[in-house]
Amino acid sequence: MSAPTSNAVNTAHPVDGITTLRRNRRPVGRAQRNPWTSPASIGAFVILVVAFLAALFPGLFTNSDPYAGTDVALLHPSSEHWFGTDAVGRDLYARVVYGARQSLLGALIAVAVGLVVGTLLGLLAGSLRGWVDSVIMRVVDVLLSIPGILLSLSIIIVLGFGSLQAAVAVGATSIATFARLARSQVITVAGSDYIEAAYGAGATPAQVMARHILPNSLTPVIALATLQFGSAILQLSILGFLGYGAPAPTPEWGLIIAEGRDFMATAWWLIILPGLAIVAVVVSANRLSQNFRAEA
Repeated sequence: MSAPTSNAVNTAHPVDGITTLRRNRRPVGRAQRNPWTSPASIGAFVILVVAFLAALFPGLFTNSDPYAGTDVALLHPSSEHWFGTDAVGRDLYARVVYGARQSLLGALIAVAVGLVVGTLLGLLAGSLRGWVDSVIMRVVDVLLSIPGILLSLSIIIVLGFGSLQAAVAVGATSIATFARLARSQVITVAGSDYIEAAYGAGATPAQVMARHILPNSLTPVIALATLQFGSAILQLSILGFLGYGAPAPTPEWGLIIAEGRDFMATAWWLIILPGLAIVAVVVSANRLSQNFRAEA
């Protein structure tokens, strides 16, 4: 009577094992799926590539002069003028294409300012600790307590008006965020066993920082940089809309929307089409930043 019971037990285990294995395989397969090959990531990548090509080589996308007007203003979108014309007869599509240079390159400068300065401050605070850490983090707390748009406006008033000044001002608003993240990553990595092993092997603090701490702390910082790129485009567009960015008649996305706001009721394309360009680029940058954060 015991043999059948034993066989029943033995045959039950393989079935349970196979069932468990099958259940475990599904999440593993999903976890190993590469986020960069998803349709959303590919679409976001294509949009950003097109946007940067427009910023670097606007002549590839339009032959129209963004400064020259036509005889007729406020023309509806057509095959001749894809985005219509503005209040002075300028081709809106050409202005959006040429405006990518001001907006995207300005956002790159802003991200570079926040990334370099903020990461440097975070490295100093996380590695030196003590009073240096206390002073830097108190400054970071003060910067984080000020709304970003208010801080950028204050910096522009000091530096003056212009595209470069606006980019630097927007970048300064993200220094505190980069510094706090870099500091936390440095403290986490510095407490690892392989860091102590590197010191035990005779490495100097500078060598440990350059070879171990810095490379292993950069992935979350890069993810934040991609996210800040989209935010920088929005902030630059807001400053341009308020008149603190590039001066007229420079084609800049925020300024283009500001110039068309008085005609929103009769010429919807002056607001909607440039706004869609901003939304597409910002959403694409945020989508790719999620991939970096998933790998962090």
